[in-house]
Amino acid sequence: MLEDLQNILKYHFKNPQLLRQALTHSSHTTDVAQNYERLEFLGDRVLGLSIAALLYKIFPNEPEGSLSQRFVGLVCKETVAQMAQTLHLDRYMIVANEDIRSNENVLCDVCEAVIGAIFIDAGDEEAISFVDTHWKELIDKNVEPPKDSKTKLQEVAHSKGFPLPEYVVLSREGSEHEPIFHIAVKIGKLPPAVGTGRNKKLAQQAAASQMLERLK
Repeated sequence: MLEDLQNILKYHFKNPQLLRQALTHSSHTTDVAQNYERLEFLGDRVLGLSIAALLYKIFPNEPEGSLSQRFVGLVCKETVAQMAQTLHLDRYMIVANEDIRSNENVLCDVCEAVIGAIFIDAGDEEAISFVDTHWKELIDKNVEPPKDSKTKLQEVAHSKGFPLPEYVVLSREGSEHEPIFHIAVKIGKLPPAVGTGRNKKLAQQAAASQMLERLK
């Protein structure tokens, strides 16, 4: 089974147990030495570094702002979850409940865990090469840098005659190394929209995205 997946990934593990761990959800086992949680922590950082390096190389003339907009779009939960489905990771996940296979958060985590597993199995060059191989097509499809949700929301608010969006930190939870932020965006007298993310920037983007959906 894992051999077929490795063909899809275009990477073959020296230690296939690492791939199995990357596919194992905590509903199957809470043992951190056997589920994907620690590998996801690592893979998240490797993905970010890989995408940043790739964008820096591909777009030598773009300013930091444009690179940041591209970066957010390529590492966001929705994109990484989509990549997990493209690679058919949902079919190979080891879960206690079949409904988990379609959970966007879990799909994102598993994809990052696979990247972390490759990093442990073969080092940074192979992990970065994996990201380059599978994410480059997404970059090629989007020649122009995408507008991030905060920028779009500011433009929509202005076009509708609303005041500028205001972002407020509601709470922070989790550990010092893995915080989770909850941030609300307010526009005038409209009900606030709340977003969650691993840092303030991602939480603000999530909140802006929620508000944009309402304003549609």
